[in-house]
Amino acid sequence: MWPDIPYEPWRETCSALHLYAQIVGKYRLAHTPWVNHSWHATLYVNARGLTTSIIPDGTVGVEVVFDLLDHAITGATTDGRKASFSLGPMSVAEFHRRFLDLISQLGGTAQFDARPNEVPNPVPFPDDRQARPYDARP
Repeated sequence: MWPDIPYEPWRETCSALHLYAQIVGKYRLAHTPWVNHSWHATLYVNARGLTTSIIPDGTVGVEVVFDLLDHAITGATTDGRKASFSLGPMSVAEFHRRFLDLISQLGGTAQFDARPNEVPNPVPFPDDRQARPYDARP
């Protein structure tokens, strides 16, 4: 049975997560070999939230997980490194900065297109300093 998630009270958190997911997805897009229809850029549902699966980055594979139970972004590599940061109220620019730091801690290359797609009036991720709520309540 799926929980009822009324959209209106959750709308702002949903909007923030959408932009955060674009940041993670653009990292995956930049480092994963092209597959038609951009299937290589998708996030997958797992038991805790969303995952990138393994992303080849230099000499390691990197996996990034949106852990929506513990409200954290976690990263792990094929050589055993791990890093994470908590999800909470923050701007898109702050999430972007923390994500770049996470990838760097994992030994990855934190280079990718820093602009959102398919949103009205897109603001580059590093410039989007608007406070974004994050409601962790179930």
